[in-house]
Amino acid sequence: MNQSRVFHYFDHNATTPVCKEVLEALPELAQAWGNPSSIHWGGRMPKNILRDARKAVADAIHASPLEIVFTSGGSEANNTVLKGLFDYYQTAQFLTAEQRRRTHYMTTTVEHPSIMKAMQHLQSLGARVDYIPVNRQGEIDLEFYQAHLSEETALVSVMMANNETGTLFPIKRMAEMAHAKGALFHTDAVQGFGKIPVDVQELGVDFASFSGHKFYSIKGTGVLYTRKGNNVSSLIHGGGQERHRRGGTENTLGIGALGVVAKRASLIPQKVETLTKLRDYMEKRILSEIEEVTITAGETARLPNTSSLVLNGVDGETMLMSLDIKGYAVSTGAACSSGNPEPSPVLLAMGLTRAEAQNSLRVSLGWDTTQEEVDGFIEALKVVVARLRSLNNNEGDSCHV
Repeated sequence: MNQSRVFHYFDHNATTPVCKEVLEALPELAQAWGNPSSIHWGGRMPKNILRDARKAVADAIHASPLEIVFTSGGSEANNTVLKGLFDYYQTAQFLTAEQRRRTHYMTTTVEHPSIMKAMQHLQSLGARVDYIPVNRQGEIDLEFYQAHLSEETALVSVMMANNETGTLFPIKRMAEMAHAKGALFHTDAVQGFGKIPVDVQELGVDFASFSGHKFYSIKGTGVLYTRKGNNVSSLIHGGGQERHRRGGTENTLGIGALGVVAKRASLIPQKVETLTKLRDYMEKRILSEIEEVTITAGETARLPNTSSLVLNGVDGETMLMSLDIKGYAVSTGAACSSGNPEPSPVLLAMGLTRAEAQNSLRVSLGWDTTQEEVDGFIEALKVVVARLRSLNNNEGDSCHV
């Protein structure tokens, strides 16, 4: 990397930089290299780190430490809930006849791939899955949801906030509706935690997934909240770690780092206010200074840091690369498969056209993003869009919606 260049990061929904508090704590955490399961002195320090981190995470989301299971990340936590509950209802002893006939699962059409692919896996095993549609703002079709909930529904899994558009979902209301039918409710809170306050007691969810690297910690660590009294089969069998809920020697370094960032949760309400003002400022300038731009899901409740832009006539991948050359890291709604960019399934599920989806750019701000950086980004975006539109017009190869 050319260190003489200045880089500006506007892709915090993809991952976040490791915060100063974690960087300062890592050398001490690294000294606890023993196995937490060891009874001798080598296991005492790592065991204490796990205990303290578990309490810090539990306090941050208003849970009990006994309800916290450490995982390798959000994807593992999501898979554990879906596959683990399905297996539990198929194999556990002493289940009621009512529990055994609960083979129906529900999720939305705009979930993270770890949920979508896990649901497809359950379908291959015989589960019945319904996908709840959303409108152009990304809002849940609650009438569809209510109509398809039944006494056979085992689990509903709905993300707290969409990673591409920032749309927030009515988790508390949906959990209440699921419980009225005797179903359990899981929320993928990976994009929520660190951007909005999360209180699992207030939300009334049975399970929730979290990821450390989305909240300024190191990669390879996550959390599964499991409300007391709920059971799922273990996804990873091993030596009985995490009270037999997740096998494998614990990642003491990563879990300790999670404990450090969890203690920063008290700052979230203040950051919500700051990020909302900065995002609104950015969007107002972009809409007034660049022609033919729309904000996807701009009329509904969103994460305070997220803007999904459709810039008419400009390919998102080309914009991304052009902005990268100028030192600005952003994302698109496109997922590349074998080098061939395809429109985002999430944006298509919301009703955007292929052209709109391909002309999309996601900008996600972070706790340390400054207005000066935002101003610089807007100026760079204006130059990039003007140049690419001019090239398109000159070549007669416009992608206008």
